[in-house]
Amino acid sequence: MTTTATQDRPGPESRPDRARTPGAALAVLPDVLRAALAWTDAHRADFALPGDVLEPHTQVNATLKPLGELAQLGSTIRRTTAPGTPEHERAGDLVAYAWEQVAAGDLLLELLRAEPFAAYPYEIYAAFAGYGLRHEGFEALARPLTATRAWAHTEQHANRQLGLVNSERRVGVVTHTDAGAVLSRTWLGGLSEPWTFEGPSGYALTHTVFHLTDWGRMPDRVPEKIDGYLRTWLPAWADGCLESGQWDLTGELLAVAASLPGPAPEPLLDAVWPVLADVQHPTGCVPETGPPAQDTAAPDPYPFIDCYHSTLVTAFAAALSLRSLRSPGQTDGSAPGRERRTA
Repeated sequence: MTTTATQDRPGPESRPDRARTPGAALAVLPDVLRAALAWTDAHRADFALPGDVLEPHTQVNATLKPLGELAQLGSTIRRTTAPGTPEHERAGDLVAYAWEQVAAGDLLLELLRAEPFAAYPYEIYAAFAGYGLRHEGFEALARPLTATRAWAHTEQHANRQLGLVNSERRVGVVTHTDAGAVLSRTWLGGLSEPWTFEGPSGYALTHTVFHLTDWGRMPDRVPEKIDGYLRTWLPAWADGCLESGQWDLTGELLAVAASLPGPAPEPLLDAVWPVLADVQHPTGCVPETGPPAQDTAAPDPYPFIDCYHSTLVTAFAAALSLRSLRSPGQTDGSAPGRERRTA
């Protein structure tokens, strides 16, 4: 386990394999979700794209990536929460804001024209398309591109390729390869030795599950062997993340736990969520790593770039956890896309 925090870490009493209060997750989750979304909404201007976003020198990871994550996680929260609730409405407003930032898809079309075989414009578009926001021009250009041999044979890590397959499902085109074959080549699909879990493999694992389940919407896509493997080892991995102050990865592991088919892993959720709730700042933000800010009155205790993702992930994981605990086995009923090779 990669560690970054060596002080002010939660004590042994907070470890998920050593303490659990039944119902503890449900006691904190509504407030955690509400606060994380409130912080995100209050900082929506920080997700705004700069005027030179289409220029070659623009840093994608500091501009388009945060906005794409806002669209992806916001749309999942919207689908997962009950209509009419403040969380449902706020998540919808955030997705609408992200759609405005990409000029209702026009900007993504320009990105695709500039980099026709780059995956990220397509994946960002797929986050909106899966939500029902479409752009005819983008899809008209993407359709022949995604049918080429070059698209099908772009060299990527298996986890990234699985993400592209899920994006194709969302857009509604024939997938360029079989998801099961790609899954078998991932760290998680190979049921890797659990003691080899560290930061990079941890994030690869969580995103494998997100792509496989369409960000928690389709838990039944998780094969039985992987379900059993995750239920066995998630508590130990979460324990390590809590000890080392890896709050962002902790949130992603909680989202994975809430994306499994069948009964929610209540002992894990009850043990870990109260710890993450304590890390959350009163403003609603959550740091990615390290000791939490001690100034509870600070309006912005962390730089935006150091907390936006972990805060979004916390909201995302909280929404999925609430669904998992309240309505086991519930999905949004969407049908998976057609899957067969194009070449």
